[in-house]
Amino acid sequence: MEETNRILKAAAYYGLKPKIHANELDYSGGVQVGVANGAISVDHLEYTGDAEIQALLGSNTLPTLLPSCAFFLGIPFSPARKMIDAGLPVVLATDYNPGSSPSSRMSFVVSLACIKMNMLPEEAINAATINGARAMELEAGFGSIAVGKVANVFISTPIPSLAYFPYAFGNNLVDAVILNGKMWTPPRQ
Repeated sequence: MEETNRILKAAAYYGLKPKIHANELDYSGGVQVGVANGAISVDHLEYTGDAEIQALLGSNTLPTLLPSCAFFLGIPFSPARKMIDAGLPVVLATDYNPGSSPSSRMSFVVSLACIKMNMLPEEAINAATINGARAMELEAGFGSIAVGKVANVFISTPIPSLAYFPYAFGNNLVDAVILNGKMWTPPRQ
């Protein structure tokens, strides 16, 4: 972690803000180094215990969880419920890449968060939207439906409740998409 610490301090000198992958395959100290260097987020966190949670609680660093990576690699899922119960605002993302998470499907990420990480549907959707925007420092204009924010939303097919969204993980529930205030209808699969 000493090398990571040196790299992050050099980056800060040039005005770069860190976002680092940490604790994907084991307890590495990456969370603590990220927090110590004011990282916007620490991402992965499949291996997160009390020490990592305590470090995050006293910081502005967001824990970003990547459940489709854990699913694809067959490694432990991040302890989202423990983090949320401790008071952390978790973020969900795909980690879309060919080596460990070859899926960009956020609906699947939300489903995994609920099914495998014990998140409530409302928590998972907040983690994927407003908290996701915050992890990119874009929450002033994105991540929620509010006056003055960019109108990027999706309209679902009829569903019985919000809880149905993660439950129906194999179904395409998106009926239409509004991007920058303009309607787009995705092709049906």
